[in-house]
Amino acid sequence: MHNDYTSATILSTVTNFIMNHDKPFTHTYRTYIRLRESGPQTLHFWHSNAVDSTWDMGQIAAASDLGGKWRIEAAFVADGGMEPKGDVVKGSQVPLTFDGNISKIVQSGEKFWSDEVQIDIPAGHFLAFTWSITTMSSGKTIPFNTETLLATVYDAPGILADQESSNSYQESENQLVVPTFIGYKKQVEKQLIFLGDSITQGVRTAKDQYEYWVARIAAELPTTTGVWNIGSGWARAYDAATDGAWLYKAKQADEIVIVLGVNDLGTANRIATQLMTDLTTIISTLKINNPLINIILCTVPTFNFTDEQEKAWRKVNDQIRTKPPIGVDRVFDIAEVLSQDAPNDHQLKPEYMTNMYDPHPNGIAGKAIAEAFLAWY
Repeated sequence: MHNDYTSATILSTVTNFIMNHDKPFTHTYRTYIRLRESGPQTLHFWHSNAVDSTWDMGQIAAASDLGGKWRIEAAFVADGGMEPKGDVVKGSQVPLTFDGNISKIVQSGEKFWSDEVQIDIPAGHFLAFTWSITTMSSGKTIPFNTETLLATVYDAPGILADQESSNSYQESENQLVVPTFIGYKKQVEKQLIFLGDSITQGVRTAKDQYEYWVARIAAELPTTTGVWNIGSGWARAYDAATDGAWLYKAKQADEIVIVLGVNDLGTANRIATQLMTDLTTIISTLKINNPLINIILCTVPTFNFTDEQEKAWRKVNDQIRTKPPIGVDRVFDIAEVLSQDAPNDHQLKPEYMTNMYDPHPNGIAGKAIAEAFLAWY
């Protein structure tokens, strides 16, 4: 990554799914993004054409699957206004180029940078990023993030990237199709990265409100601390332990907060020793890459586990609290913040539930975690 750039947003743009169509297509995607700082900006976009983390059990998308070949027809940044309505402020669009070209063919698995671009986003306004993409084949092509969207996204068939109005655009439900890294030119004292699953990404919190715990932490930290959220819905520790596309991003950190394990114990039904082995591998790999990296390991968040999964959750968290893997510099007990009092400490506090059936932490929980983290940090 470029040392002069840090993430311009706390919105996670990690990929956990891939488009799989029976014929080639051309489509335009417009995403509204809150920036950490307003005013004149020099932006620089980096993209990795690969899936970062596994969705479900990997039937369609698994960690480090390579994207197919596709072409960027055109891309623009613009002032998205104060409300994400599908249009952009008239006259504000600026074309994004790649080695001086408006279009670019993206090869399977390719990593690449855009050229720098200057734009002025007023306080309270969104950055609107729009690009038109053509796939070069049928089958699996473009990696993206699918989950309950945390940002407003519109899409439309055809090449409409240069269109200022919302004509033909429809609001998207579950496709976040954006570059991997939205950077802005900023000298920072350190790069702080949050590596985790949907709880780190912020899934189930209110769209466009940035009320999840990582966003709330970033809002209280000085902008001289760069913050990059690489949380990914349905991700698990063994995705990162493969040392593929996702961990490559984590290696850009000076300091990293790791919050993994819910999907390992739940979705994947792995046992405590398997999860601890994967966490140990991740930490060792990061330390070998950068011996000076500061690693904060979190306990596995409370997720209403029962029976054998609850036993594994308790065993892992006991080990993290008392004897974390070699290389861990500090431990933050996120589970303690979220849990009810013992003996029901495997249950999320009711006020922190998304709803009575969904233990994803809501915005109230995000506030509690952020306050506890900042007081501890």
